[in-house]
Amino acid sequence: MTISKLRNALCLCLLGASCTLPLPATAQTAAAPTANSIAERLQSLYPATRFGAVNTTPWPGVFEVVMGANLAYVDESGQYFLFGHLFDMKAQRDLTAERKDAQTRVDFAALPLADAVKDVRGNGARTLAIFSDPDCPYCLKLETEIKSLTDVTIYTFLMPIASLHPGARSKAIAVWCSRDQVGAWRALMLRDETSPARECPHPVDRNIALGERLGISGTPTLVAGDGRILPGAASRAQIEAWLARATASAEGPASTTSTAR
Repeated sequence: MTISKLRNALCLCLLGASCTLPLPATAQTAAAPTANSIAERLQSLYPATRFGAVNTTPWPGVFEVVMGANLAYVDESGQYFLFGHLFDMKAQRDLTAERKDAQTRVDFAALPLADAVKDVRGNGARTLAIFSDPDCPYCLKLETEIKSLTDVTIYTFLMPIASLHPGARSKAIAVWCSRDQVGAWRALMLRDETSPARECPHPVDRNIALGERLGISGTPTLVAGDGRILPGAASRAQIEAWLARATASAEGPASTTSTAR
């Protein structure tokens, strides 16, 4: 707008008239940045870096950027990055952890459950899959923690890691080929009682390949019925709390998504 028009508008306001000052043309036409525009800006600023999805966040002017298995937060300029966790203090939610949960989820319905040792406890209402190695000390610790876990159906995928435990594969096969697979697994893990060596058609090699496809490189790794992943020998209390988490909490804050290539 011209200086004279702006002066006239200011005079009306000073005289007490109801008025709204018109915005300059640049402010009227400036568009708010979007996930798409931020994705394009990042790729132009850092052509050697491969970015994944770019999402909006509840924090105005701050965007979430997927960088491999990590999340970062960036401002509109693309110059300033923040690596860490974004918290909603009012709702007491770790938004970054929830987004990571969503990113790494497994399609539980697609798991070949017939290839796992099935253990139904109590009413079996909750569902849990565990990728485990018979000779893994952390797997032994986990089994001790969950031995009194109830009202859950546990599917144990026998996944020996030969590079770490050369004898684990034969133990896994012996458990699978036992008449009582659950009993043989518990005896091995809780009482160190090895089943007699047996041979039969088994899924052990398929389980190893499955773990590789899912990006599971260590044992134990737990998968909840809604696909969330929990690696390591968590305590029973941690597992109970993890299983109790609402599925909706793993939905991220993103409302708009773009992918930089």
